Parts: sequence; C-alpha cells; structure tokens
Amino acid sequence: MSKSLDDKKPIFIQIKEVIEDQIINEQLMEHDQIPSTNKLVQFYKVNHITVAKGINLLVEEEIVYKKRGVGMFVAEGAKEKLVHQRREGFAEEFVIPMLKEANKLKLSDSEIVKIIEKLKGRVDHEE
Repeated sequence: MSKSLDDKKPIFIQIKEVIEDQIINEQLMEHDQIPSTNKLVQFYKVNHITVAKGINLLVEEEIVYKKRGVGMFVAEGAKEKLVHQRREGFAEEFVIPMLKEANKLKLSDSEIVKIIEKLKGRVDHEE
C-alpha cells in the first residue's frame, strides 16, 4: 500500500483505486482478503466512513465480496473486470485530452508517436 494520498480526488476514490491497483498488479488475487477497514483507517489516518465508502463502491461493482464476520475478499474475475473498465476509460481520460493538447501545439501524428515511444522507453525502465 502506498501512504500518499493527494488533493486531486476524493480520498474514498483513492482508497478504492489503491485496492483496484493491488488486484490488477496481482498483489491481491481472487479470494484473497483485502485489508480491513480498521487497518486502512490506521494506515491512511482518515475517517472510518471515508474508507467504508470506498470499500462499498468495490462491493457494489462486485470487485470484492463480504464474508459476514470474517472480512472482505477479492471476487472471482475481479482483475479481468477492472482491466476491462480501465481500458474503456483510457481513451476518454488520457488519449483525448492528450490529442486536444497536441492539436493546440500543432504536433503531427509522427511527432506524437515519437514522443510516446521515447517516454514509453523511459517508463519501462522505471517499473
């Protein structure tokens, strides 16, 4: 878990996304128990209701399921569902804004591709 939360998004969304990232990155596998609400409250030093709100979104989306009296667990097929959701939103959230900015800067398609290839190499070495 990463301790850094920012002001750009609501905290409950960030907590939800941290758990989603752990599922996508296979730090949490199907049927693994996710950190308890109390553990997340202590770790992030946030309100219990804030954490619960993020976890409840995951339950509503059927990414995690509740075992009464035991805890919350990663649902079957959660990783595939999350990858699909994020791929669907990728163009809207990242590509379209990038292309709008590229148009403002009058960048050609080949210039955009060169920038992406250069940065991809840099990002690949960071991971």
